[in-house]
Amino acid sequence: MTLEAFQSMVFPVKNKLYRFAYRLLGNNEEAKDVVQEVFIKVWNGRDQLSEVENMEAWCMRITKNLSLDRLRQQQRRPTDSIDMGMHVSTNGLSPAETTELSESMKRIAALMNQLPEKQRQVMHLRDIEGYSYHEICEIMEIDMSQVKVSLFRARNAVREKLQKIDAYGLA
Repeated sequence: MTLEAFQSMVFPVKNKLYRFAYRLLGNNEEAKDVVQEVFIKVWNGRDQLSEVENMEAWCMRITKNLSLDRLRQQQRRPTDSIDMGMHVSTNGLSPAETTELSESMKRIAALMNQLPEKQRQVMHLRDIEGYSYHEICEIMEIDMSQVKVSLFRARNAVREKLQKIDAYGLA
């Protein structure tokens, strides 16, 4: 693989890799380090890249594995908010609507942080990053039924908690 091919195939997913690593690690510098490590691993393994069907999914899998390795080394800690991956365009909204939307997104992020790890990862990959079910299977190294069940349970849990908050004002 040439440098130009590497740049055209791998660099375009840099921001997704960073957001995913940041989501898992909750630390800006750690996420940047993981993305750098991913690039190094991909570059060092460039001779075997012809065997890779989906470069983006493969890079996301490496990102997941390196991030989880770092978490194991540092002992588990909760992640920060997902504001980086959940930027919402507010064109044409009033300040009150903008504030309400921002508060809703913060509430959803907090509820996602309460989910079990696999559900949180699957929901992030599908609903925030926009990956297909098949790509999530490749990234997470789990089968399709596990992806669908995890996503269903994650969405259900967030929906139920939001309904309770809306109905009773309780978290």
